[in-house]
Amino acid sequence: MESNMRSVRFLGLVSLVAVSTQFSLWAEDNSSVHTGRPRKVLVGDYSAKALALINEKGDIEWQTPIRNIHDVTRLPNGNLLMQTDWTEIIEMTPDHQIVWKYDAARQNGNEGKAVEVHAFQRLANGDTMIVESGPARIIEVNAEGKIQKQIALKVEHHNAHTDTRLARKLDNGHYLVAHEGENKVVREYDGNGKVVWEYKTGTKVYSAIRLKNGNTLIGMGDGHRVIEVDRDGKTIWSVEEKELPGITLAWVTMVERLANGNTLIVNCHGGENNPQVIEVDPNKKVVWTFKDFRRFGNSLPVAKIIE
Repeated sequence: MESNMRSVRFLGLVSLVAVSTQFSLWAEDNSSVHTGRPRKVLVGDYSAKALALINEKGDIEWQTPIRNIHDVTRLPNGNLLMQTDWTEIIEMTPDHQIVWKYDAARQNGNEGKAVEVHAFQRLANGDTMIVESGPARIIEVNAEGKIQKQIALKVEHHNAHTDTRLARKLDNGHYLVAHEGENKVVREYDGNGKVVWEYKTGTKVYSAIRLKNGNTLIGMGDGHRVIEVDRDGKTIWSVEEKELPGITLAWVTMVERLANGNTLIVNCHGGENNPQVIEVDPNKKVVWTFKDFRRFGNSLPVAKIIE
């Protein structure tokens, strides 16, 4: 990948992160409980201070320490675009080499400012989108960390921790942003920063994903539910707090419509009686769950199924 090579030059061939491939956060025991067809899953927990890949048997295939985490992406080259803290975003190889790094606390005018990053995305052109809470802006930076584009977000009273949660750049060049804080709203911004669509959640919303059918799948945060809404804001599908047998939805963080048509739900702060990750089919039948409170804790907001 061209951007990856430019990143290596930028970092001067940065070596290993402060852990080696032999680093182990836990003993190699099978502590994960799967129901349904087991899945390989990448999970991040800021109470356990760990990001790890767990296979179908519950074994740890890969792991690295983190401090705080709200987003992660597995790139086509197999690397992870991830964060180690609220201000540090890195690209890490499977053998723990850091090949790209961005420090939101110090770069591009943020020195001395309150800033946190809760969303980021590698774009098709190799640039990286970074959403900065506090400065309340979306920036796109190249491999050298230089801003190629930026837009201001609509926030009246800036708060580095709550301005935003997840955000994604859409195929049409717009940005879909979950505003957790004062506004409690999902907004779609055009490429110039104009709000062209919004849905008021009334809850500390965590995530919003634009589906292929044009609807928006929303993880409602402390609203304890998942909803799919159309362009008019009408709810056409939902999973409610106590709708799934034996499961209570707590702080719903990441949501995803999978290739098989099922929906992935990350159930954070739900306590040991509830799974941390859930997969339901279109009829809301639970087809898979993941629970591991020995190696992870009650603050697991990040999960991605790895096929």
